Amino acid sequence: MKKTSKKSVRRKGFAVTIDEVAALAKVSSMTVSRVVNGHTKVRDSTRERVMQAVRELGYIPNLAASSLATAQDARIALIYTNPSAAYLRELLLGALHGAARAAAQLIIDDWDELDAAAERKAAGALARSVSGVILPPPLCESKTVIEELVGAGVPVVAIASGRFNHDISSVRVDDFLASKEIVEYLIQMGHTRIGCIKGHPNQTASTRRFEGYQSALKDAGIAMDSALVQQGHFTYRSALPAVEKLLGLRKPPTAIFASNDDMAAAAISVAHRRGLDVPRDLSIVGFDDTSAATTVWPELTTIRQPISTMADSAIDILLRMIRRKESEPRVVVDQVVAHQLIKRDSVAAPAATFAAKPKA
Repeated sequence: MKKTSKKSVRRKGFAVTIDEVAALAKVSSMTVSRVVNGHTKVRDSTRERVMQAVRELGYIPNLAASSLATAQDARIALIYTNPSAAYLRELLLGALHGAARAAAQLIIDDWDELDAAAERKAAGALARSVSGVILPPPLCESKTVIEELVGAGVPVVAIASGRFNHDISSVRVDDFLASKEIVEYLIQMGHTRIGCIKGHPNQTASTRRFEGYQSALKDAGIAMDSALVQQGHFTYRSALPAVEKLLGLRKPPTAIFASNDDMAAAAISVAHRRGLDVPRDLSIVGFDDTSAATTVWPELTTIRQPISTMADSAIDILLRMIRRKESEPRVVVDQVVAHQLIKRDSVAAPAATFAAKPKA
């Protein structure tokens, strides 16, 4: 009786599976996945055995399965405490797009209710369960969170931080130049009394935007009036009293630069409530170009900060950091993306005379 060959005979139309390769090589399916995806943490002898089985069986890796295996090694967390729904929407859209394109797992968590001690504890727990973290404002400014993650060796990318931190990578715009450009536009339109609503003091972006405002005034030879500067916190509600104070001045501003679109939208609301026409009586500009800029009337002139694109880029930077070989040096990236001045209907030349009308 003729002996049958031990060589595997495949039926036509049936693809070789990763489990069959694993069985022939006498390793786990995960080890086969690591070998075919080029992971370095596999012994040379094991790699040789797996590749021999791949050749013998004619195994062709499934690209979708390969992407999924890679995704399991790239669990990325996006942690937010940002109160702006419009900003958060852009952020999530970009992160979700980047994660889907790269077949990475994206974990989204809200730390709004956490104090500093709870944030440290949460960061420590996060470091044990993910391979990379995206931190938008204001968490990108948290020394506690950054120290905990960096100390655990977890790659971190900050989005929209006002300044570069040498411990972590970042994707940002130049807040100083952007705010200077939009205030210079107001000056070019003839405004010399320009109010400013500052952003939250816990973010360096707020400082840089205010510095850009100051620089534009100085370059134009306009003395800064401290009464024209009011504190906000990047929320619609925080800007309401700030705008009331500005428009309640004996000599109110003819234009207002708000440090984000939410606060600029609040400025338009207060102006309308006082019976002022925007932009005939008062010009208003914002920052970010979120959906808030086009859901108010008139639509806002603003600085476009490409938040969605920045979040997408943050995914790419993280994946390069996560997948680098141990022999390769650790690289911290500071990616400064271009901003854009978007001119809409909320700006006009100042009226010859301006007097803020009393509340109705």
